[in-house]
Amino acid sequence: MIPVTKPYLPPKEEYSKLIDTIWERNWLTNDGPLVRELENSLIKRDQLNHLLFLTNGTIALQLAIKALKLSGEIITTPFSYVATTSSIVWENCKPVFVDIDQSTFNIDPDKIEASITNKTSAIIATHVFGNPCDIEKINTIAKKHNLKVIYDAAHCFGVKYNKKSIFSFGDISTVSYHATKLFHTIEGGAIITSNKEINYRISKMRNFGHNGEAIFDGVGINGKNSEFHAAMGLVNLNYIDSIIEKRKEQYVYYKEQLSNSNLFFQKINENTKYNYSYFPIIFKTEKLLLAAKSRLEKKKIYGRRYFYPSLSKLDYVSNYDTPISDNISKRILCLPL
Repeated sequence: MIPVTKPYLPPKEEYSKLIDTIWERNWLTNDGPLVRELENSLIKRDQLNHLLFLTNGTIALQLAIKALKLSGEIITTPFSYVATTSSIVWENCKPVFVDIDQSTFNIDPDKIEASITNKTSAIIATHVFGNPCDIEKINTIAKKHNLKVIYDAAHCFGVKYNKKSIFSFGDISTVSYHATKLFHTIEGGAIITSNKEINYRISKMRNFGHNGEAIFDGVGINGKNSEFHAAMGLVNLNYIDSIIEKRKEQYVYYKEQLSNSNLFFQKINENTKYNYSYFPIIFKTEKLLLAAKSRLEKKKIYGRRYFYPSLSKLDYVSNYDTPISDNISKRILCLPL
């Protein structure tokens, strides 16, 4: 069987060495030394100001919304994983969907301002498949209307835009380190921000609000991650460059082999150092997609319809007109990498 993605597992003995140190310390969670080492390694790798290792990427989104004290309406994309939308709803805000660009699959910045009201508090945009949004336009709109910007950068490990880490932009970026991601900690995620105050706030919120053994600094939840997950991340960091290089080879091979087909491909934005984490293809019709998917599955090759359905069609959100997202979501298939 060839799945859409196969989690990378490092040499077992290297992971075991770090696990042995956990046994020696008997320190399993609660901001342990491996968690701190992983955070510092990730900060150093991408030249970031602040990064907090969390339970997963969904908790990261929820904490980002809470830490920025968002309310009312949040403008967002209908073309992303469901967690982008469900986190907004979970935090008692209203997602307002703005359609996507048909080439990049990212939220179309030229359509954002028409959806801004006096209830709008923020923009949550996804760098779809690691492809950077139009950051400059989104930043200009946010400043003009005094809005916060959160980037759902779940797919973006290793991506650079204008020679800077993609995590450097917006008020907050969130990332997933789930097992299916390019870089993983089995389960995990992170919040990245350049704002010291926001980072401090989230550092307390991820640990029930603790600011000492019996002192609490605001309301918090349990968003911490463990030494075991951090250990996997630390070992995987040693191999991430070769993982990305292998993905690039597969990505380029697909592109070459399918260059004369009737398929369409995502346009990667200029000035991007890409991570090749996904290989989406767009069929002319949904019927052709379903036929191809069926034929592949008979050979035990499993692509996946990332992202289907369009999030604006979820039964717990208001209905919005997003014809491009609706159309792309019906015709897209990610091939195995």
